[in-house]
Amino acid sequence: LAGVSSSIPSLMEAYQLSSRASHVGFDWTHFADLLAKLQEEVAELEAAAAETQRERVGPEQKPSPVSHARLEEEVGDLLFTAVNIARYLRVDAESALRQTNRKFRRRFEWVERELKKAGKSPRESTLAEMDALWERSKEIEEEIG
Repeated sequence: LAGVSSSIPSLMEAYQLSSRASHVGFDWTHFADLLAKLQEEVAELEAAAAETQRERVGPEQKPSPVSHARLEEEVGDLLFTAVNIARYLRVDAESALRQTNRKFRRRFEWVERELKKAGKSPRESTLAEMDALWERSKEIEEEIG
């Protein structure tokens, strides 16, 4: 792993670290095992988030530094596992995320335009209103193909 730079973007670093480990046999045997690992990481994040909610401290109700550090660690573990899944499937994680970012931007901008037509901004709308528009944007994209 010594040849993997820690100064590159973390998504690429995770890919390179797991790829190098894979080349010496430290890898997942079955895709189902990776999915189980992902579920394990989600469960650990859920537990950390629940714990953080119980431990809110101070007038601003911020999590304690220890709770926040645990959340950060669990989110990191989840992301690392997601990168491993992409690598295992031979999917470029950076490209996949970039495509999803574009899709999110396109859909949310559509939601904003529809709200503007109704004389509203996202801040003046409810989550239910925005979610309904979000679902409609997905339907429209599917219809267009």
